[in-house]
Amino acid sequence: MMEFATIDAVRDFNRFYTNFLGVLNKAYLDSPYALTDVRVLFEIGSRGGVAASTLTRDLHLDPAYLSRILKRFREDGLVETKPDPEDLRSQIITVTGKGRAQFHEFVRRSRAEIAGHFDALAIGEPERVVEAMQTIRAVLNSSANAMPAAIIRAHRPGDIGWIVQSQGRFYSEEFGWDMRFEGLVAEVAGKFLSNFNPQKDRCWIAERGGLNVGSVMVADGGDGIAKLRLLYVDKAARGLGLGKLLVGECIRFARDAGYRQLSLWTNDILDTARGIYIQAGFRLVSEEKHRMFGPELNGQTWVLDL
Repeated sequence: MMEFATIDAVRDFNRFYTNFLGVLNKAYLDSPYALTDVRVLFEIGSRGGVAASTLTRDLHLDPAYLSRILKRFREDGLVETKPDPEDLRSQIITVTGKGRAQFHEFVRRSRAEIAGHFDALAIGEPERVVEAMQTIRAVLNSSANAMPAAIIRAHRPGDIGWIVQSQGRFYSEEFGWDMRFEGLVAEVAGKFLSNFNPQKDRCWIAERGGLNVGSVMVADGGDGIAKLRLLYVDKAARGLGLGKLLVGECIRFARDAGYRQLSLWTNDILDTARGIYIQAGFRLVSEEKHRMFGPELNGQTWVLDL
């Protein structure tokens, strides 16, 4: 059962955001229309013609309520309707020239309003807001197929910080590892950036729907040995095969870069990662007990001859 504090936090955010958007205002964007009216006109204008039944379904509107909105739009000369040939009980709605001008004006006003809010924020904060919005949308969307496919790309500024943050949080929450693990990740990541040589080092980021959901690195270990470091796949992207894809990128790069061996260090409780390494042909060469991050663990070194 969800705690009441969590539920009330969501309700509090909803009240804040509806006020922020002006949902309760009768005159939205300094117009004679409410927010729902403007949303209906936006959908009609952006789709270039849509059935009333489709609007009812997609916007979760009561048919009678939508009918009243469309009646007002017709009276104001913003839309015109004709029977839907596929459903005679419904209508196809399109915007008139006046309606299209009003639609573009609403888009302009909405963008200006958002820009006004964002212009008052510090550098980087608008991106944080958008990322949080994307996270909410991804987490609450119950249909996995609605999310776009993941892509694997090279790292960009800010990605290394995300690697440290995401892994520090994940391993603390999932396994109870203390902050020394985050310190180790930060050390590895910092050395990667300081010593970065694109011919010998590489970092890949798995991205889905604009959000980082996975990562891995290859770093020069010297003597012809490459080190596979910091493999991670976020819980939101489990089951997509991203771990296998990221390890595959490491192996291909290490071979192309002329390394003779790819080495990695892990812990035996990370069963999914170990399964990927075994499937890729890595072999276990050593292991040792340790308490580097708090709980007693069994560290393992695996290698792949290239």
